[in-house]
Amino acid sequence: MSGRAFAHQTVQGIDIVKQLIAFDLDGTLAESKQKIGGEMAGLLSQMLARVSVAVISGGDWPQFEKQVVAALPAPAAIEHLFIMPTTGTKLYRFIDGIWSPVYAEIFAPDERDHILSALTEATKEAGFADEKIWGERVEDRGSQITFSGLGQEAPLDAKKAWDPDFAKRKAMQVLLRKALPDLSVNIGGSTSLDITHAGIDKAYAMRRLAEHSGIATADMLFLGDAIYPGGNDDAVRAAGMDTIAVRDVAETATAVRAMIACLPVR
Repeated sequence: MSGRAFAHQTVQGIDIVKQLIAFDLDGTLAESKQKIGGEMAGLLSQMLARVSVAVISGGDWPQFEKQVVAALPAPAAIEHLFIMPTTGTKLYRFIDGIWSPVYAEIFAPDERDHILSALTEATKEAGFADEKIWGERVEDRGSQITFSGLGQEAPLDAKKAWDPDFAKRKAMQVLLRKALPDLSVNIGGSTSLDITHAGIDKAYAMRRLAEHSGIATADMLFLGDAIYPGGNDDAVRAAGMDTIAVRDVAETATAVRAMIACLPVR
């Protein structure tokens, strides 16, 4: 095994022999913008003792720090953890005792200004300008600009009720893709759209992860709650990489427990 730990388990018909397990964050490891629970934190710690782990989502580093890193128990082998904010356009590793950025694909100032202008116009045209919001609606994450329909601080119940059929976000997506034809505009979380450089999705993130981890995508597995046509995790499956679709955090925990059961500790 060349000194690496491997996960070998059949889940959803997939025969798994993997060196790295990657996860979506919101809806997969935790509820939207919530800290991962104690049980999940413990499971991730057990996984890190066996294989490398990555977390990929649209949020920026401070969100990951609050939701994931701060929740992990002290013994967790965080040197084997890859944190990939803004859909993999950034990578953070624990290096020399501190979390440090490995790379960040930041928008140029003129690109940023053009995106913000397009967002202002699309919000008006889509009829969202007068809706009640909680906190800022647009967040500049450097390598990604995110529009949140109800604002960054909206309560979970309001977010779940706002666009359950994706219709509002799809209408906004059409407007933004017309205004920003050279950029990627993808549905993100329960109320959000993420704008990045062209070609950015979670399959892109997995390929970047392979470059920086030295682990081939064939030796990785991705778990997400939006692995379905139009879902923001589906690009990984569409790219031919191994995936496990989960419905919620509880189902993720079940899958992780099954993998841990057959993994040797490093």
